[in-house]
Amino acid sequence: MLNPKDRIFTNLYGFESADLAAAKKRGDWDNTKSLLAKGADQIIQEVKDSGLRGRGGAGFSAGMKWSFMPKAPTPERPNYLVVNADESEPGTCKDRDILRSEPHKLIEGCLLSGFAMRAKAAYIYIRGEYYNEAAALQKAIDEAYDAGLIGKNACGSGYDFDVYIHRGAGAYICGEETALLNSLEGRKGMPRLKPPCFPAVVGVWGCPTTVNNVETIAVVPEILRRGPAWFSSIGRPNNAGTKIFCISGHVNKPCNVEEAMSIPLKELIEKHAGGVRGGWDNLLAVIPGGSSVPMIPKSICDTVLMDFDALKDVQTGLGTAAVIVMDKSTDLIKAIAKLSKFYMHESCGQCTPCREGTGWLYRVMCRMVEGDAEISEIDTLFDVTKQIEGHTICALGDAAAWPIQGLIRHFRHEIEDRIHAYKNGF
Repeated sequence: MLNPKDRIFTNLYGFESADLAAAKKRGDWDNTKSLLAKGADQIIQEVKDSGLRGRGGAGFSAGMKWSFMPKAPTPERPNYLVVNADESEPGTCKDRDILRSEPHKLIEGCLLSGFAMRAKAAYIYIRGEYYNEAAALQKAIDEAYDAGLIGKNACGSGYDFDVYIHRGAGAYICGEETALLNSLEGRKGMPRLKPPCFPAVVGVWGCPTTVNNVETIAVVPEILRRGPAWFSSIGRPNNAGTKIFCISGHVNKPCNVEEAMSIPLKELIEKHAGGVRGGWDNLLAVIPGGSSVPMIPKSICDTVLMDFDALKDVQTGLGTAAVIVMDKSTDLIKAIAKLSKFYMHESCGQCTPCREGTGWLYRVMCRMVEGDAEISEIDTLFDVTKQIEGHTICALGDAAAWPIQGLIRHFRHEIEDRIHAYKNGF
């Protein structure tokens, strides 16, 4: 378990005020000017050394991503930081707690990260449904401007840096970074082809841009204050630091909790969520990283660690660390069919495999729920998911395919039993 002294988000539950005075008492904005004095290259190196990987799902090295930005931006093509606060992944609700209760951590993180990337400004893209969160963040931004912490000569450093909020229209696809950039520009939220143009080369308004998740940016100030060795000492190699886990479903106490990376899944659920409803032996399956990653059965949940590499080894992923727990009362086939409907609805329609495939997957899953299918169709269903996976511009096709793959991989027998029962009139 995470040592309390290593906790970064000390007001995650909003027990204290989110205003600037309270944030400073918790350590935010503590001598930020001296952190900026380290210089852009040193900040990037320390973030690299810390082992911080993106907390939005992909898990790419944050420092490495920042290093792709031009070191000498021009007035005609300035650098920009864009913070992804869209948070549309079902089961995920960690960023909203940061926005509501720890907004100054995010704003300070924007300043330090933006400085490291030589960015002119940060744009925080918030999903449209997060009205209260956007209001809380705007209040914190206004406080930071009034105190001289951002804006002209931010923190007295001589660096000019602005922070803006942009509210989205509530589309899942805008969680994909290039679709988010299109939406930010006022266009339809549809992913861009990459290569040839990655955001660090051609991003928002044709300028170099880095897109990072809220949690990724919010932990940067603490890493720079305590040092990269402190952050990298938590968790396992290549899976360093703390992580906010969202635990929902059939648990006694659904919650968000900051914990150490690589904590065993069983310990995470039993220590923080009050255990599985009906006891651990009543567990059937868990989706460990938000609805887009494959589920795993209890036999794997018994021992698996919650980090990028351990979950990849069991053919699933950490994703956003949204742990969805399902006990033995769950109709897994019906649950995955509901997810298939969601991904069909949220597809932007740009790619043929996703546009046509997600609808086909949903229609077949509806028949599988009833059992009105042939055993051979299970293999056909799996094959079609493989034709969608990896063949679309963005990862929404993968997100539609993986839940079905996890169901077939671990619970094929349940699908077969449903088909046999239907044929026998049960």
